[in-house]
Amino acid sequence: MKPIISRISQISPDQSVICILGSDSVPDSLGLSKTEKEYAARRLEQKEDHVCINSYFRTTYLIRLKEEVPAFRIREELRRSGYRLRNLIKSNNHEEIVITSEKAYKGAIGDLAEGMMLSFYTFGKYKTKEEKEGKKNFPARLLLFGDIDDREIRWLTHTTDNVWLARDLINEPVNHLNAPALAEEIRKLGLDSGLKVEVLNKGKIEALKMGGLLAVNRGSVDPPVFCILEWHPENCVNKNPVVLIGKGIVYDTGGLNIKTGNYMAGMKGDMAGAAVVAGVMSVIAKAGLPLYVAGLIPATDNRPGGNAYTQGDIITMHNNMTVEVGNTDAEGRMILADAISYASRYAPELIVNVATLTGSAVQTFGNQAIAVMGNAERKYFEMLSESGDEVFERVAELPFWEEYGEMLKSDVADIKNIGGREAGAITAGKFLESFTEYPFIHLDIAGTIVLKKDDYYRLKEGSGSGLRLLSAFLTKIVENHLEKK
Repeated sequence: MKPIISRISQISPDQSVICILGSDSVPDSLGLSKTEKEYAARRLEQKEDHVCINSYFRTTYLIRLKEEVPAFRIREELRRSGYRLRNLIKSNNHEEIVITSEKAYKGAIGDLAEGMMLSFYTFGKYKTKEEKEGKKNFPARLLLFGDIDDREIRWLTHTTDNVWLARDLINEPVNHLNAPALAEEIRKLGLDSGLKVEVLNKGKIEALKMGGLLAVNRGSVDPPVFCILEWHPENCVNKNPVVLIGKGIVYDTGGLNIKTGNYMAGMKGDMAGAAVVAGVMSVIAKAGLPLYVAGLIPATDNRPGGNAYTQGDIITMHNNMTVEVGNTDAEGRMILADAISYASRYAPELIVNVATLTGSAVQTFGNQAIAVMGNAERKYFEMLSESGDEVFERVAELPFWEEYGEMLKSDVADIKNIGGREAGAITAGKFLESFTEYPFIHLDIAGTIVLKKDDYYRLKEGSGSGLRLLSAFLTKIVENHLEKK
């Protein structure tokens, strides 16, 4: 269970405390004895980052901020400190713990709390041998004292809540979360967040002639869905919306070009783009962000059964373009292309596509950066980069020259869905770009979203990567609009 975050006006003498220090001095306000203060001072002089002081009735944890590194790295080290303290805090059975600071930067309390909240996540709903009823969660409450206001606490709560939600969706196996079940979860999310949600069934998808989504779905026994989420507050700063599009492949076998070896492992997470988009939409709605945003989520599984689409098929897409199928395992771009062309009806300010799209992105950047590319104005890329540094979900831009699009030429159709082994992440992005005339950015999150081991508070399996990035990015778009007024 996720700990509750709240702000307090004073610290009681019996409460365990984590104090973030901006210097080596130990504050008197912590109520440590002379011996404890001397011990802590010696450890801090030895440049130890973490000091733990166990008193009879409480525990005090001191975290010394990093020095001589960029500000965004200091913030990230503090989040990582939350991960490093996770097991110690749990083992000490703290039902509640206070986070405070002394001579630290503004925002330090929130950064540590964020790292801790993201570190406490677990996915154990299907374990039957562990105690469930009556089992306590440690800590159950994080109490924040000091330089943090209610607005910051609300943002922290909304973002961490939705990272947990996205992780839950990513970690769910397909036998519990097929495409219709994903749509139902999105309906619930919309009801809880105040979003307008519409789910198009197979009949409506057929009426819209979404050939890409229907082709990928042909091998499945479950019907496809197309989810539309809208946040359109009265005080929004933009007339034309930002449209977020998330890939919702709830399981990817590769289709008839079936994945071999261990490449199918983790493919329940191929709908991570959908989970991220749904989570971001919930964040901005709960935060009341004054921005018109639409979210589009096409969803199906990709299997080799039934009348599965084949290599060499020619598919007519939603915008009437024809696609020659070069590989059925390049299915994500097929369903996303329909969503991208559908987005044109909004005349969007910007389209942002989010997908676990290519192994090429993983090979290029590993799990350290989200691959970004597109044709939008530079200001959007700059805002993405700044947001990536702030939340430490960094982006790395790939070239997007028109010559890469030439690799997708087909002899028998308007375009092919693959361009060969070289520059695979880029040609995938160029394929998607060809389905819109509006400003377009593509985020390939394949390397950062489903991890084989913990990357600090980005935990093994579904990490939720990209959600905090896009939430911060949308706030910058609001600021940009306000500056122009």
